[in-house]
Amino acid sequence: MPEETLTITDNRTSKTYTVPLFKGCIRTMDLRQIKVNDDDFGVMGYDPAFMNTASCQSAITFIDGDKGILRYRGYPIEQLAEQCTYLEVAYLILNGELPTESQLKDFVKEVTYHTMVHENVKKFMDGFHYDAHPMGMLMSTMAALATFYPEARKIGDPASRRLQILRLLGKMPTIAAYAYRHSLGLPYVDPNNSLSYTENFMSMLWKMPAEPVYKPNPVLARALDVLFILHADHEQNCSTNAMRSVGSSQADPFASTAAAIGALWGPLHGGANEQVLVMLDEIGKMENIPAFIADVKAGKGKLMGFGHRVYKNYDPRAKIIKRTAEEVFQVTGRNPKLDIAMELEKIALSDEYFIKRKLYPNVDFYSGIIYQALGFTPDIFTVLFAIGRNVGWLAQWQELLGDKEQKIARPRQIYTGYDQRDVVPLNKRGK
Repeated sequence: MPEETLTITDNRTSKTYTVPLFKGCIRTMDLRQIKVNDDDFGVMGYDPAFMNTASCQSAITFIDGDKGILRYRGYPIEQLAEQCTYLEVAYLILNGELPTESQLKDFVKEVTYHTMVHENVKKFMDGFHYDAHPMGMLMSTMAALATFYPEARKIGDPASRRLQILRLLGKMPTIAAYAYRHSLGLPYVDPNNSLSYTENFMSMLWKMPAEPVYKPNPVLARALDVLFILHADHEQNCSTNAMRSVGSSQADPFASTAAAIGALWGPLHGGANEQVLVMLDEIGKMENIPAFIADVKAGKGKLMGFGHRVYKNYDPRAKIIKRTAEEVFQVTGRNPKLDIAMELEKIALSDEYFIKRKLYPNVDFYSGIIYQALGFTPDIFTVLFAIGRNVGWLAQWQELLGDKEQKIARPRQIYTGYDQRDVVPLNKRGK
């Protein structure tokens, strides 16, 4: 086998450098030796938006975008969504292996134990304006939890880290449900430990004070569980990068999670499924689809929910969500938006314009339709995304802390401002 190196010739100096490959990559610090003279800083990599830069090594999620493959810890997403619960997958993502029956029982019990929040957290949330966005409430309340659990700053203590992870997994759905009910002017509902993870979330969302018991529909609860599984982790996306970047400063996990929530809130990340619903509403009827497609091709519109930074094939999560949507609509009644969505998909998969550009449906294309069918308003769609992604953030944060190569995140820049200049006294400026 040939030696895994690259030979680089600097045409400025005619010098040649041999750079070793590390797992098929160049360590960009090895480029620093390439200099014009001793005073030269050395060559850096320039990669806006990290389009071709690996910032870490990770054993959590594998994606092959060209082949449409997504695996958690080696397990295909299709198998996990078919056979596992969200908390099974959460255990897998955190620990590297699927749990045994006894391990899962203990893990579920531990997470469930931490679903309650301090009464002062409720008072804190009451301070938000009646029309505060649920994502803003979730992000702020998550950051505030750091003040309730100051021991979370002991990030070097494995036992403390595990406790905070359990707290975050347990409390995220509770806080999310409270944020939603706050926006509707409804009283908060305490967790019910007799229900499953998603059933309990649904109870806290929709149980009315006059109801002695809330009985979630098992089909809808399972659909929500599958959606959480599909969103559990997705490699080094924007919000995960934020979690790792803030975590690299040794901030506590509550502050790091709040930062990740802030990144997820952006319409280019977690808010995309809401934009799909807006698009479907604008189309309105099946007969309007040809004109809409014509506008997209002419550059007058955008096909939301198609295409992905990573996937250049059919997003495997979209296939699962499409199947789940059919199951949901058997309970809730068919949403006419689904027919429009399926026709758009049919056109995109057969039209050379979209095939050439590799615009396949992504996870956002059908998820918003399901969320709406389940009874959610669009302003909580991204909150639901955050609940599922929470375990991925925590696993990535935990992995970061155990990686000896990681330091505080500090990207370089290419300075484009003024060279040195002198300050003109105030009374002489402009003269």
